[in-house]
Amino acid sequence: MKRRPSLFQRLTQFAVSVIFLLTASAGVYKCVSQPPQIPNGNTVTPLPDSSEETPTQDTTTSTERKEDFYLILVGGMDKANGGSDTNLLVAVDAKNSAIHVLSLPRDTLLNVSWSVKKLNSACHHGGFARTMQEVSNLLGIPVDFYITVDMSAFVTLVDAIGGVTFDIPVNMDYDDPYQDLSIHFPAGERLLSGTDALKVIRWRQNNDGTGYPNADIGRIATQQAFLRAAAKQALQISNLDKLDDMAKIIYESMDTDLTLANILWLGEQVFTCGSDAISFHTLPGDGAGWYSGGSYYILDDNATLELVNSYFNPYTYELTLDDMDILVP
Repeated sequence: MKRRPSLFQRLTQFAVSVIFLLTASAGVYKCVSQPPQIPNGNTVTPLPDSSEETPTQDTTTSTERKEDFYLILVGGMDKANGGSDTNLLVAVDAKNSAIHVLSLPRDTLLNVSWSVKKLNSACHHGGFARTMQEVSNLLGIPVDFYITVDMSAFVTLVDAIGGVTFDIPVNMDYDDPYQDLSIHFPAGERLLSGTDALKVIRWRQNNDGTGYPNADIGRIATQQAFLRAAAKQALQISNLDKLDDMAKIIYESMDTDLTLANILWLGEQVFTCGSDAISFHTLPGDGAGWYSGGSYYILDDNATLELVNSYFNPYTYELTLDDMDILVP
């Protein structure tokens, strides 16, 4: 039986593509760019469970928002299963020159009516519009825009910037004949091509069963370190002449409700902020949680509230747990 890549493997492949997406768009910054326009009091109108409609923006409520603060849900689509396999919430805080990326585990427990209450199931009940709706309900914040990306562009994007220099933290020695996959790297710094980078971020354990001392936490730390290295490499001045090619790769592999002018503007913000201004976060919770006889990622409600208020709250006031819809068993 073939082993599918884990959540964190797919997440890292996808997150790197997001970084390239915003970075590459800066390559044509001299073209006309325009900041996204958010309706006043942006809230997402709930969809019925079986709806295929797109969320509509309610402009009747006057809600005070921070200046130049945008929330974009980026989805990596699993074409084989028809769901959003990976989801990242990106907060662009242009006023404070900060970019925050929040990983949303696919097994996150939702307070919904259907039986399998996982975040990645939302697409089956209304497409990516439903996923946007449920993220908004869960965290108590609006999702302003969306981007869906074809993750197959990962290898090409890494190669487009000349590879990524990365310090591999452990010896990697793994073979999977079912996937025709062989991963053999000694620990230490080396320049990774796109193909090699994909292998490093997919690695979970060695043939003898050894792996990261602290399992998933160690793997996540490695993947986030790679993302930082990739962002730093992509934003180097030496890559300016490659950004147009990177932009072309990205534009051909994404779908979005942002205009090209919007994306160019967002790319300018990322390029201006620099790699040190990009931070990565994961929804706090328990990946070994259970609800109604099923395995779920159960959120820590208080820690989630603190995280959202610190980095992803677009309003000028603090949110409370009453604003969120976190199901706690």
